[in-house]
Amino acid sequence: MPRMTAARAAVEILKREGVTDAFGVPGAAINPFYKALEQAGGIDHTLARHVEGASHMAEGYTRTNPGNIGVCIGTSGPAGTDMITGLYSAIGDSIPILCVTGQAPVAVIHKEDFQAVDIASIAAPVSKAATTVLEAAQVPGVFQQAFHLMRSGRPGPVLIDLPIDVQLTEIEFDIETYEPLPVYKPSATRAQIAKALGMLIAAERPLIVAGGGVINADASELLVEFAELTGTPVVPTLMGWGAIADDHDLNAGMVGIQTSHRYGNETFLASDFVLGIGNRWANRHTGALDVYTAGRTFVHVDIEPTQIGKIFAPDYGIASDAKDALALFVEVAKELKAAGELPDRTGWIESVLERKGTLHRRTHFDNVPLKPQRVYEEMNRAFGPDTRYVTTIGLSQIAGAQMLHVYKPRHWINCGQAGPLGWTIPAALGVAKADPDTTVVALSGDYDFQFMLEELAVGAQHKIPYVHVLVNNAYLGLIRQAQRNLDINFQVNLEFENINSPELGVYGVDHVKVVEGLGCKAIRVTEPDQLLPAFEEAKKLAAEYRVPVVVEAILERVTNISMGVRIDQVNEWEDLATEPGHAPTEIKPLVRQVG
Repeated sequence: MPRMTAARAAVEILKREGVTDAFGVPGAAINPFYKALEQAGGIDHTLARHVEGASHMAEGYTRTNPGNIGVCIGTSGPAGTDMITGLYSAIGDSIPILCVTGQAPVAVIHKEDFQAVDIASIAAPVSKAATTVLEAAQVPGVFQQAFHLMRSGRPGPVLIDLPIDVQLTEIEFDIETYEPLPVYKPSATRAQIAKALGMLIAAERPLIVAGGGVINADASELLVEFAELTGTPVVPTLMGWGAIADDHDLNAGMVGIQTSHRYGNETFLASDFVLGIGNRWANRHTGALDVYTAGRTFVHVDIEPTQIGKIFAPDYGIASDAKDALALFVEVAKELKAAGELPDRTGWIESVLERKGTLHRRTHFDNVPLKPQRVYEEMNRAFGPDTRYVTTIGLSQIAGAQMLHVYKPRHWINCGQAGPLGWTIPAALGVAKADPDTTVVALSGDYDFQFMLEELAVGAQHKIPYVHVLVNNAYLGLIRQAQRNLDINFQVNLEFENINSPELGVYGVDHVKVVEGLGCKAIRVTEPDQLLPAFEEAKKLAAEYRVPVVVEAILERVTNISMGVRIDQVNEWEDLATEPGHAPTEIKPLVRQVG
């Protein structure tokens, strides 16, 4: 029987499970694992600047390339705690990533040894499993089980903690006989699908709500086929955006109290039946539940049985993988169509298209400083249907979801449930690493951008190009808007006089200098007609220098973005004017007129 260190066995299993890329930061307690990575070869490692950043890189990687799970590696103690936000983000959105941490020797784990922390207990609530391996012979089984868990049922992350002496211990292990465990996923029965389809057919104005589970299951083509067979308009959730192209006649628009379309909300309010597939009825999608559910019948299909009924009780629930369920929906629908038993939905579809053609938000403004709406308008012009957008949270993300266009699955890569600031840069690097041949465009406000901007150096070092659109108003814009409800405007202003950039007249952080100092390229835009040329130039610079390129758009200080608490009462800010009392006269523009 071949003998090798437990660390080497773990690396060989990663390769057999399909891992080709890892992101991390080495340290004393994980160095034996890194030695195994070097000796084994076959796994390309990207050196992050922060372990949280590495975990988000792994997330972006998996979200782009579902057949190849992203791996994050760090040492003991704070490296593991740094990963917690990445684990939380991954489990919230059902994303499988594997986090591997080093640990103090087994004998001193509970003796307050240097950087010894019970990371398995800390990570347990935000992972499908978190294990500190105390016996070297258990390492192969723990890694095998990790991949089984990550891929089975509702996908999610796993953490494996390896004490340094466990890593170094030699074990008998034959990788040539290793096989991944079979994946378990619940599947709908034909009787369940027939019942659900019967309820859809009986409705007059049905909708399908397509969640992130449709994309996770690679079931987008089946979704579109089923929608077309039955003439049922589709509402993608934020995590399901791209499951059906924005310009498809049956795309009814997104619904919700923030990341929604006017026509999407109006169509949903006109519906009488909703088939939810792979979605979790998130609160930003539903808003007030009494408004969302009133007058409608619901069927909920989800891979996780305990998800059904968690937010509200549907009229019928099915525990199933989205792809398996949709395959049966298509099969049964085809039979009913052949028998002439599917109703004509022409009138309903025409009403959906009428709303979609008329109920829009204004985007074209010539204002200086820039209004953010114009930035998204020009992004739609500059970046084509193959673009992969990456973003996390804030007014920039909300407005982007309202105004950008997405045409393919996995081309809107968004941290939905957790929404940590700083997620966008490392996630975009993971996305670009997974798909180097596609244009990747990240979107951040200035605060999200400043949280983990050191990771831009990773893109410079490892030649990972992408375009980052930075909308800068030197404000915590979403929190500022939320503070209106408390009649305050407190500790949300990021503006200050930058003494190091007087020649530019910059108020606040000089992002161009910072970005260039990290080895990347940057362009500052202050007028609307500069936006499109800047985006085109950014694409060229990214291709030429193989580094991240930041386009900073200097916005007006205060813009209220459409949102509310009920889908029937979204404040559209029709005049788009700044509210009195919330734009004090002492607030300065971000760029002064100099000379």
